[in-house]
Amino acid sequence: MNKVYIPWIDIFQRIKQSEIDSDKNVIYGVPKGGMIITAFLKNANVTHNPEYANVILDDIYDSGKTAQKYIEKYPEKDFVALYDKRYENINDWLVFPWEKDHPSGEETIEGNIVRQLQYIGENPNRPGLVDTPRRIVKMWQEVFRGYNPDKKPKISVFKNDDDGLVYDQMIMDSGNYYSYCEHHMVPFFGRYWFGYIPSQNGGIIGLSKVARLVDYHSARLQIQERLVHDIVEDIWKELSNGFTAPLGMGLTMEGEHLCKTMRGARKKGVMTTTKLKGVFLDNPMARSEFLSRCK
Repeated sequence: MNKVYIPWIDIFQRIKQSEIDSDKNVIYGVPKGGMIITAFLKNANVTHNPEYANVILDDIYDSGKTAQKYIEKYPEKDFVALYDKRYENINDWLVFPWEKDHPSGEETIEGNIVRQLQYIGENPNRPGLVDTPRRIVKMWQEVFRGYNPDKKPKISVFKNDDDGLVYDQMIMDSGNYYSYCEHHMVPFFGRYWFGYIPSQNGGIIGLSKVARLVDYHSARLQIQERLVHDIVEDIWKELSNGFTAPLGMGLTMEGEHLCKTMRGARKKGVMTTTKLKGVFLDNPMARSEFLSRCK
């Protein structure tokens, strides 16, 4: 995800082009982005009590959590965002002028981490923690690289008979993976077994590329069920691009989830998920052969 700094002129242009700055509107600005925007409205009436407003204004509609809170409490009022990801093709991380991460702003990601350290009872100024916020941000850039399409590995696919041999048996690869649970943002990790049967006119994927794709899809907040699905669908698409689709493909992953091991149930255990396509799904013998090798 790219970081985009919003200039003030863009804020002013959006206000001018919108219909919110009207004398027909009584507007409540959501703290703090929406509240800041209300300071630049010339025609609309501004209130500090949402009960009296007919429009609730925010700077951005992103995950929808803020909006949902106001919509549930005030269903009869319009919730409006100056930047609305529901209707615009916004995939970047927007940084507003009133945020420290902005060259002219006040709020940083590191500052938010400092507040989290304070929340758990730590002293962020003690020697061992002074540089921790910077290290965490640097770590996140690495372990969550799966959100950046520029980091996706280039896939090498070869025609089945490029080496003078048409291979029509099972090809397997296995290895380790590390990911983060999207429910508690703690790691889950384990082993995977990937296998496929190329078709006669199909493609063969480069040996290291399977491992690289596993790492790429793992480098996001995930659930293990989605992880096996995303990897298989991605590799299937690559092998079917300009070639005959594989006869079958499967991926099994075993994972230990620290959200279960170190909290909650506090029980050590392994979760197993499998995604099958083609003959690995439809043919019992092929499915049995693949699963028997996942050890």
